[in-house]
Amino acid sequence: MPLTRISLKKGKSGDYRHAVMDQVYQAMRETFDVPEDDRFMTVSEHDDETYDFGRSYLDIARSDDLVLIQLTVSNTRNLEQKKALFAKIAERLSVTPGIRPEDIFINLVEVPKENWSFGHGLAQYA
Repeated sequence: MPLTRISLKKGKSGDYRHAVMDQVYQAMRETFDVPEDDRFMTVSEHDDETYDFGRSYLDIARSDDLVLIQLTVSNTRNLEQKKALFAKIAERLSVTPGIRPEDIFINLVEVPKENWSFGHGLAQYA
């Protein structure tokens, strides 16, 4: 059920982009009980003119390697699960592909379960 959108600056390899998707997906499986094959993800690359961010907002020193991760999920998780997800994503991405934790920005968007259609024009969770 998660819909994952990942944004980063142009110039990273295909292996890098796949590693980011794989690690985010594994973190969701470990902390949000996401089922096998429930994987809907995109990566968007941006040049300098279409990628802007606060380099020191909240006293966090961000670099050009900043990765923006937006997850749209059903509103069924508690605060502890959300904290665990954020920590697990940062942990996994810092190992593979080697992103600094300061360069991992995560936004969680929660929606009611009936707001999903996975195909055939049906609201499968309604």
